[in-house]
Amino acid sequence: MSVSLAEIRDVRERAFSAACPTRVVLDHVMSKWGVLVLLTLGNGTARWGELRRSIDGISEKMLATTLKTLEGDGLVQRTSYPEVPPRVEYSLTELGCDLMLRLGPLMDWVAEHADDMVDREVPS
Repeated sequence: MSVSLAEIRDVRERAFSAACPTRVVLDHVMSKWGVLVLLTLGNGTARWGELRRSIDGISEKMLATTLKTLEGDGLVQRTSYPEVPPRVEYSLTELGCDLMLRLGPLMDWVAEHADDMVDREVPS
């Protein structure tokens, strides 16, 4: 399956233009931390600490920001339980699961080819 920008724009004329919401969604979904949070939640529901331990190098502030952004986009659901101490869990929404059906294969491709691409010497 091959998809080009021109083919997408045949169906959605403004797609990925400067003022189009697709740019915002692309920024949220394809950010380094956004992808890693989504991939982690692809394994199922997780609590804050589990997410923090699973995503090596993410700060508390960036995790909070990323979760809030993905929740606002309708990709992540935050469930708070009225317990002492409070318990909060995060999971993918139906839209998030749909996204992961498409994003998962891309991330698998990245993992498979990253070493070869990064180790490649740039011609002078």
